[in-house]
Amino acid sequence: MPAQAASIRAEDPKRRVLKDVFGYDDFRPGQAAVIEALLSGRHVLAVMPTGAGKSLCYQVPALVKGGLTIVVSPLVALMQDQVAALRLAGVAADTINSSLDREANVAAWRRVASGQTRLLYLAPERLMTERMLDALSRLDVSLIAIDEAHCISQWGPAFRREYEDLSQLRGVFPQVPIIALTATADEATRGDIEARLFAGRAETLVLGFDRPNIKLAIETKQDSKRQLLRFVERHPGKSGIIYCLSRRKTEEMAAFLEKNGVRALAYHAGMSKEAREANQNAFMSLSGVVMVATIAFGMGIDKPDVVYVFHTDLPGSLEAYYQEIGRAGRDGRPAEAHMLYGAGDIRTRRMFIDEEDTSPEHKRRAHRRLDTLIGYCETAQCRRQVLLGYFGEEAKACGNCDNCLNQAPR
Repeated sequence: MPAQAASIRAEDPKRRVLKDVFGYDDFRPGQAAVIEALLSGRHVLAVMPTGAGKSLCYQVPALVKGGLTIVVSPLVALMQDQVAALRLAGVAADTINSSLDREANVAAWRRVASGQTRLLYLAPERLMTERMLDALSRLDVSLIAIDEAHCISQWGPAFRREYEDLSQLRGVFPQVPIIALTATADEATRGDIEARLFAGRAETLVLGFDRPNIKLAIETKQDSKRQLLRFVERHPGKSGIIYCLSRRKTEEMAAFLEKNGVRALAYHAGMSKEAREANQNAFMSLSGVVMVATIAFGMGIDKPDVVYVFHTDLPGSLEAYYQEIGRAGRDGRPAEAHMLYGAGDIRTRRMFIDEEDTSPEHKRRAHRRLDTLIGYCETAQCRRQVLLGYFGEEAKACGNCDNCLNQAPR
């Protein structure tokens, strides 16, 4: 069998890269199909669950095809982490971003322009400047990857205006295949992404949303501090993420946990950049640290040993909930997603929607998304069936949510 596997790798460039560069013997489900489509020159929208190995779907074809691959990512920290990991694997990767000094960015561009760099990571607002597009259009660009592609959809809950201009990429690079990747896109959002990025001409591959190792549970909110402490104390010395609605609550909950012997750190957009980076680095590098955060924390976070995600307040939508709980259990081991739910949260969320500076249609869609999340919280049905059904996926009763476990014979 080993000889046969070696023979297959020799005949299949993508498997050879997978093994020789990244050290894996085989692809995860769905990865090979995405890579084949890109190597055939087709545009791809890949909807993959968190922790399914989205990065390899463009990193492998980038190395098979040669030339320059442009990777669009919204987060500087994520870009730098991926560049560092690729360099450790012996891959020539660079990023040009606002956190680097001018000399570092100039040196990176020289490597790109001379053809040394295989993967270049850029934020959308930097890529879509006239000067950058003009310079890149003169190079041998072979692939473009857009991470967190749901941010381009105006109807999605994570819309970012800086993603809008990415719709121009097809015109600038008409012969270059583009892959858009996301973990959270319902049918309407997928259609919007396809229309904006590909004018409807892309191969859409939906690779399943289920994360069966994550136990799902909702608890009626009563005394949120005591409920949180009771939950955390069931997981002593384990890493977890706790989401709070406000910056003030984030600070209060972190201090409360520290006072009760839990190593907890806060993270929100109101903190200094240095404080946020220090807390994120501690969380990522140490075991047994609990991060108490607003939604400012999470995109691009890939820490395998997060044992739980706890929501002290109602998230903004079922998409946001799915993405946030997907940061637990990435090592495949049992994990928990626990949410506190109360009527006050609904009123707060309704108020947020009504006060947003958006169109009436956008508000209606946001209220409908909230209604769907409320239905998920209040259902007596298997929660996994409801969650996966929202994304268009059928599932049997999971036996690993509070509703299934409460109905099971004792």
